[in-house]
Amino acid sequence: MAQLITKTKLYLNANSKTWDDTKVTLQNNSDGNGDFIASWSYDIAQPTADQLASYETAGNAEEANASIDATRRKQYGEFKHQLEMIYKDQKNGTTTFKDHCDKVRSDNPKS
Repeated sequence: MAQLITKTKLYLNANSKTWDDTKVTLQNNSDGNGDFIASWSYDIAQPTADQLASYETAGNAEEANASIDATRRKQYGEFKHQLEMIYKDQKNGTTTFKDHCDKVRSDNPKS
């Protein structure tokens, strides 16, 4: 189940707005009712529960892809190692860096 913050960001993006912590506050009162929008000061209507629910599938995909991106960043390695691979590839006429990137992407496909 997609988080409220993800669905809210998708709603904002669909309405040509970006997330701004000063314009929206999400809250959870730990009363079993879950997260909710506590304050809203955008110049568009606050989304209804149905509107937010319509972003469930897209939100799930967004969160899954964010997790995959984080894994890929780890596996790509530090920039200095990437630059070293690129340098050696140019010097030796090899494709080590490209092969490494292709493997990281194929091992961690996006949905």
